[in-house]
Amino acid sequence: MILQALYEYYNRSKDSLPAFGRELKEIGFLIVIDKNGNFVRFEDRRIDKKQAQKFLVKKSVGRTSAPAANYLYDNSAYVFGYSEKGDPKKCLETFKENVQALYEASPDNADLKAVYSFYQNDIKEVLERMKKDPLWPEIEKNLNKKYSTFSFLIEGDTKIVAEKEELLDLLGYDDVFGGEQICLVSGQRGRVVETTTATMIPGSQATAKLVAFQVNSGYDSYGKEKGFNAPISEEAEFAYTTALNHMLRSDSRNKFLIGNRTFLFWASKDDEAGKQAEESIFNMFGFTEQEDDPNRNVEQVRKTFNAIYSGSLRTSLDDKFYILGLAPNSARIAVTYWSELPLKDFAALILRHFEDMEIADTRKEKKPYMGLRSILAAVTLGGKSSEATPNLPEAVVKSIFQGNLYPYTLFASCIRRIRAEQSLNITRAAILKAYLNRINNQQKINVMLDDKNPNQGYLCGRLFAVLDKIQDEANNQHSIRERYMNSASSTPAAVFATILNLSYHHSEKLNEGRKVWFEKIKQEIVDKISPDGFPAHLDLQDQGRFFVGYYQQTQWFYTKKEEQTEE
Repeated sequence: MILQALYEYYNRSKDSLPAFGRELKEIGFLIVIDKNGNFVRFEDRRIDKKQAQKFLVKKSVGRTSAPAANYLYDNSAYVFGYSEKGDPKKCLETFKENVQALYEASPDNADLKAVYSFYQNDIKEVLERMKKDPLWPEIEKNLNKKYSTFSFLIEGDTKIVAEKEELLDLLGYDDVFGGEQICLVSGQRGRVVETTTATMIPGSQATAKLVAFQVNSGYDSYGKEKGFNAPISEEAEFAYTTALNHMLRSDSRNKFLIGNRTFLFWASKDDEAGKQAEESIFNMFGFTEQEDDPNRNVEQVRKTFNAIYSGSLRTSLDDKFYILGLAPNSARIAVTYWSELPLKDFAALILRHFEDMEIADTRKEKKPYMGLRSILAAVTLGGKSSEATPNLPEAVVKSIFQGNLYPYTLFASCIRRIRAEQSLNITRAAILKAYLNRINNQQKINVMLDDKNPNQGYLCGRLFAVLDKIQDEANNQHSIRERYMNSASSTPAAVFATILNLSYHHSEKLNEGRKVWFEKIKQEIVDKISPDGFPAHLDLQDQGRFFVGYYQQTQWFYTKKEEQTEE
């Protein structure tokens, strides 16, 4: 299913992706030669320390233990016989053989003649001249970087030899062999690949592959080896690996990273609904810096998926949304997550997350608090999302994508931070509400204050907010909150008698109207407390309800103040 979905992605995006047999390859350094094949200089084509210019060249070969050279480009061991590890002699000879075969196929081509002439020189002497080039220290220092690839540029030319159209189809590769078979991906007959192309993800080896076969390890059947155990045609292999590498590129907006996990996502169709869904998921999880309006991107996510779910953005039953989670695993790539849902059903899951996280917000300039970064920052020391518990971000993402319970670790971490910092902001209140509503569908917490909610933890939180507000208006202090909030949220019976007593003294400092108003609110809440008195102990879930009740009652006071101001 995964390979088929990637194959379909290539076919719906082929106008913007390399054609069959081509690849956009990062080539960091060019060997400039004259028309007679003499070395002139190196040319630096790096963009920065992490990436280099990309050229449309012939697709790279799949390598095993035997040397296999790429088409007029490769690493230093193949192109000019220099390597920090081992003897590169065989690699260099293989590359030279390819160059000779190309030259013999088109002996009148001036570019091939120049490259062929380059290899007629003594490469050891050429290498010594190369080492005197000003760029050599940089080349030597970056030999292990993924962009440390070399190709040829004829002096005075603007295009490298490896990307010239007239040369790209002179020869094929020998890594595809055998008769035609039914491809397991496309269902069509085609030549079968023996090995597949590397699709490196962050943290993996450069040769890591999504599909790989071992020899003599129990996976061979009926005398078949490697790719012939599960036939994939060269067209299908090219399509799915090209699609995968396209979405894995550094500037991709079809991926987001969480720890050592890489998540890729895409829609089955390249229509308006599909494009907006992809962009929205990137905005929600992509961890990019927000621009002028900090709320714009997250709010746009809600609007987009609401439009898809309501039908404003048209979709059909065949429109799907895919999410693929990958992790580095030795020489291979491990699939850690796979989701394939109708786009409308996926929109419903995202909207459910927004609905569960929605809570009263009286701030004038509302900021996003439902994106992954905000959620993680709310439960970590110092508000650094990068400091979250290792498995927490991935668990939160999966709960959103699957509509499952939010992780208990998220809930417990949130309460821990509230207690440690004596601070309950909107994001933390939203997290508590969302977690509690998903584990208890029978007694859901509303967005706004719910004066009908009979939960004892919720009522204790509301009452504590009233007492805190009275002290604030009477003395402009919050010593009750600073001294008693933690114990009130866990063992109400032990502290409420004390803080109710203090509250009576604070009330005496208010004018008669405010005093009576607060007394009515207190009485309305106390009347709902159990006849047996305040609970001796609140479990962790009810402690969460305490904090939500406190938050919503506090927001209610702000709302009433705004209404009074308007009046």
